[in-house]
Amino acid sequence: MGVYVDDMITKSQHVKQHPGHLRETFEMFQENQMRLNPDKCAFGVSAGKFLGFMVHEKGIEANSEKIKAILELQSPTTLKQVQGLTDRLAALSRFISRSINKCLPFFQTIKKERGMKWDEESECVFRELQSYLTNLPLLVKPLPGDILQLYLVVSNTLTSAALVKKCEGGIQRLIYYVSRSLSKVEKNYNQLEKLAFALVVAARAQATPLLPGPLSNSTHKLPSPTVHAMT
Repeated sequence: MGVYVDDMITKSQHVKQHPGHLRETFEMFQENQMRLNPDKCAFGVSAGKFLGFMVHEKGIEANSEKIKAILELQSPTTLKQVQGLTDRLAALSRFISRSINKCLPFFQTIKKERGMKWDEESECVFRELQSYLTNLPLLVKPLPGDILQLYLVVSNTLTSAALVKKCEGGIQRLIYYVSRSLSKVEKNYNQLEKLAFALVVAARAQATPLLPGPLSNSTHKLPSPTVHAMT
């Protein structure tokens, strides 16, 4: 069972398990005198929207409405519009490889003291991101016994990570991306400390246990924005 503020979901790997799991859930509600709104409940579904994501047996898809909203945006002309763009991208960050690095020109635009200036670099990055959003990966759930690989990326300004699971034929399936810019203090960390910090950031990004199976760890120092790619 997963609980996120006032949203709850009871998940089962097999259909036959689900009635028993629901029974346990309702018993817990009864013990704690909790009530549910029937109009907001759905039972026995194999797919549906949860926390803004489309969840089904194959994995988790990004919210198509949020993607469409960004694809239909015109180039920002005000600081408020740039902030709105970064907020929309943040909601999709788990699907975007090295999202902080990709959005860096937008953050620099926001920080400029002499007003907002949307330059050629910002426009180029904006169009590239719109193209990137048309083919976002499907996120998968790690299961007990899966072999996981965690790729850590560190530079002087940010840390990024990609958690994947190894499937048959050596194919890697994405569980999530996470990226974080470094504060002034964190930029002073040595290389080993930055890698350790990147691991902490990756672990905190997990809504479920990070290590349901054996973990293989790969680390790269990547000053270039296109060194590590997931397939």
